[in-house]
Amino acid sequence: MLRLQGEMIRGGTSKCWIFDHHDVAATGVDVDALLLAAFNAADPRQIDGVGGASSTTSKAAVVRASTQPGVDVEYAFAQVGIGDERVEWASNCGNCATAVALYAVHHDLVPITADTTTVRMLNVNTGARLAGTIPTPAGVAPEEGTAMVPGTSARGVPVLLGFKDPAGSTTGRALPTGRALDELTGPDGPVEASLVDAGAPAALFEAKAFGLEGTESLTAFAAAVPALTLLRRQAALAMGLAREDDPVSHTVPKVGIVARPALYRTAQGILVNQDEYDLAVRMVSMHAPHPAIGLTSAVALATAAATPGTLAHRVARQTADGTLRLGTPAGVVTTRAVPAPDGASPTVLLHRAARRIARAELLVPVPEGRPA
Repeated sequence: MLRLQGEMIRGGTSKCWIFDHHDVAATGVDVDALLLAAFNAADPRQIDGVGGASSTTSKAAVVRASTQPGVDVEYAFAQVGIGDERVEWASNCGNCATAVALYAVHHDLVPITADTTTVRMLNVNTGARLAGTIPTPAGVAPEEGTAMVPGTSARGVPVLLGFKDPAGSTTGRALPTGRALDELTGPDGPVEASLVDAGAPAALFEAKAFGLEGTESLTAFAAAVPALTLLRRQAALAMGLAREDDPVSHTVPKVGIVARPALYRTAQGILVNQDEYDLAVRMVSMHAPHPAIGLTSAVALATAAATPGTLAHRVARQTADGTLRLGTPAGVVTTRAVPAPDGASPTVLLHRAARRIARAELLVPVPEGRPA
């Protein structure tokens, strides 16, 4: 039996287990094997592990202090399989970055400064740079807060999360194919797509291509998931994220549908008027509809909506101040693009909330073939 120290933190609408790099290395076990055993990934219920059996609760981050200039903390994000013994390292998670920022101020990975502290982070999976600003009144790392985000009624410590120069973070270009519109082949024929790389690579489709309005319930949107899963693979090939003989990825690119604003009800039954948001969106998370929206997907949407010729730009209500309000199944998520100097792409800001749930010693069964 292996013993591994970890901390569970809710970041936004995800739960993420945070592990110190040195603690992981000290086990002497390959990190993939360690996480698969700790989460009980082989079981779709993850009943004998710390996973929560959903894409938003089967996440981990391995964190270490950074020696790079302008970076306080480096983290590797892991999406752990559910009923699938595989760990995917190809993407980033903004909600887990929110958790990493809170973890950093509690574990002295960054000096606390005055009444707010900014944690400069590097996601080693994608090379993305982020900043998380947290209130630290009187120089104290907070345990509680009153901030809330759509998708949960739980309160937490407010975190202002910024994605620095997000365009092209994975492929080198905001439009990896060089085009605002591409054509992919779905199960029913050709489908227009906008392939964007900002925050994370994303393949976006217009809702009406699937006979949808873009404001559907999670159950109704689930009917489009098989077609979108097929199109994800084609998009990965077109964007240069995969080769024909590579295994199929269920995390990149992010994939979803967009539409013009319309009246809808959230998953909690709250009525959202069409003038309360600028773009309707429904995203897929691994094999299922995302209950809200991943933050890296939100960054991709913000970039796409500001790029003439894309499907998102075609249907989004344009604003003058860089704000984009996304109508998601959980409610309205607001992004704001702030111009950056030196020709960098705009920084995209989002307000999040985080809370430490547990500090624990995980008792991890020794993976087969590994020493105790």
